[in-house]
Amino acid sequence: MLIDAHCHLDFPDFDADREAVLARAHAAGVEHFVVPGTRRRDWPRVLALGARHDISVCLGLHPYFMQDHREGDVDALAAALDAHPEAVALGECGIDARFTDTLDAQWALFDGQVRLAKARNLPLVIHCVRANDPLAKRLRQLSPEAGGLIHAFAGSPQQAQAFLDLGFVVGLGGALTHDRAKRLQRSVAALPDDGYVLETDSPDMPPAGHQGERNEPARVSEVCRRVAELRGQCAERVAADSAATARRLFGLAPDS
Repeated sequence: MLIDAHCHLDFPDFDADREAVLARAHAAGVEHFVVPGTRRRDWPRVLALGARHDISVCLGLHPYFMQDHREGDVDALAAALDAHPEAVALGECGIDARFTDTLDAQWALFDGQVRLAKARNLPLVIHCVRANDPLAKRLRQLSPEAGGLIHAFAGSPQQAQAFLDLGFVVGLGGALTHDRAKRLQRSVAALPDDGYVLETDSPDMPPAGHQGERNEPARVSEVCRRVAELRGQCAERVAADSAATARRLFGLAPDS
């Protein structure tokens, strides 16, 4: 059994064939999906997906959409989390250092969300691009006790260990399937069995061989096979370990 621990099934990219996408994923052995929220205006769409037994949801404010966030959104997030205890984490939040013009605002928004998650003992789902070291430093300072997921991890073995030491796990997706990702592949091989989850980030981050295509959760099986190769394990072992970690992290039922 596989769990796609991070996919954006609420995005309009799937409006025309969402049920078919889910059916293909089930046929590939994917039995549960975790869908994060990215903007306040999109939370109702995410929560509607959470009515399905095979989808868990998170709510958060993503750093990519800084132009869409407004004053008061963190307070609105607090109210939404209180009103929807079915949310399994706060996210997607984080830091994207490619956008230097909004970096100070990103850190302020991130700090507010970390404090909110800490107050509610919720895990965090974190987007981190070109900011692994400063992000780890900030997490050490704020010490969110429920840990969380460093989504789409692409760093070194040492950076992975820094997050593991803070009680986080790393998300492994399509990036590791590309031949150029040598450093990430070394990180994957060095992770403990309970230190990672599998994800697709659908509709983004397609695996090797699918560049330019819409990604979808069925392809988490391809990620699983490549992780197994890198770790010298069978795919069934990787699927079981990653699913167990996702259940532990998000508090999912044993049959999720």
